[in-house]
Amino acid sequence: MNHIHCLQHVPFESPAHIADWAAARGHALSVTRVFAEALPDAGAIEALVIMGGPMSVHEEARLPWLTAEKRLIGAALDAGVPVFGVCLGAQLIADVTGARVYRNRFKEIGWFPAEATPEGVGRAALPRSFTPFHWHGETFQLPTDAVRLARTEACEQQMFAIGERVLGMQFHLEMTGEGIADLAAHCAGDLETGPFVQDRDELAGSPSDIADSHRLLDALLDRWIGGGDV
Repeated sequence: MNHIHCLQHVPFESPAHIADWAAARGHALSVTRVFAEALPDAGAIEALVIMGGPMSVHEEARLPWLTAEKRLIGAALDAGVPVFGVCLGAQLIADVTGARVYRNRFKEIGWFPAEATPEGVGRAALPRSFTPFHWHGETFQLPTDAVRLARTEACEQQMFAIGERVLGMQFHLEMTGEGIADLAAHCAGDLETGPFVQDRDELAGSPSDIADSHRLLDALLDRWIGGGDV
């Protein structure tokens, strides 16, 4: 059993299916709501999950806890513990490792196909194409020593790995139907017209879309926490 600690940035972006995966595998999962609670001691973290959120990695002046969170992420990376970032979480890993995080040309919101790179197929066992849920307006340069694992038409940097224990993904494989509805309710201002922004009816996806994402996430998390290639 592993003890996995999760950093949650807003009430409406929870670990979602990550919590279901941890429970099914017998892993302990604890959560710090960084907007309302003190961060844990870095030395006590065995594995770290960093969730998404509507804020930017550059908003330290408005959200002082971001500075402390970046220090915690840096300490976890330096200690060699497994680190997994989702959306904002992946952007934070990129920022902490010195890569530039910036506004993407397009907002990408909805169910859009992703293409695995040869490294994504080979080392992460990704399908050559899959359709995850997206909700982001920023992107990042590929961190130094990272391997790109997936891309989309709207955004080249969708998923990366650094070594065997650090994984970042821009898309949301963890989302449930309830989580998507919560995002649409709290971030409705993002739903402006654009080539990669779906309408509310399309956002919901289908039970099979969500189930496929969860199966892919289960496999990725098993490899991540088990020390296999990601």
